[in-house]
Amino acid sequence: MQRSHFTLEEANALVPWLELQFAKLAPMRDELIARQDELLSLLQQRRRNGSTSKELPMVEAQRAIERLTQELQEGLREISASGIIVRDLGRGLVDFPSYREGREVYLCWIRGEEQITYWHETNVGLIGRQPL
Repeated sequence: MQRSHFTLEEANALVPWLELQFAKLAPMRDELIARQDELLSLLQQRRRNGSTSKELPMVEAQRAIERLTQELQEGLREISASGIIVRDLGRGLVDFPSYREGREVYLCWIRGEEQITYWHETNVGLIGRQPL
């Protein structure tokens, strides 16, 4: 169920769940990057020597990239479906739409933080984080 806005308590209650989600997604992201690098290397080798002997490894890398991309998208959709905005998968950076002093703001959390202790205006990013 997607929420449109979160209280600090509601957002903090989701932090352990987010930690688990990012713990699953981070290795997939790392593997995706490695597979993309592998495919790029294979394509460069093929271009240099004109050989098609690397065709099978290229197909395998492409399939892995497709699978990992799909799994990552599904994981990100699950987080987004709850109303949380994923800003940076690698860092585990998310924003929770919220209200502060009658205006919309974002409660800001980065993976590894025990709870949400920062917020920022909707027109600035991480650099505009302010303590609660």
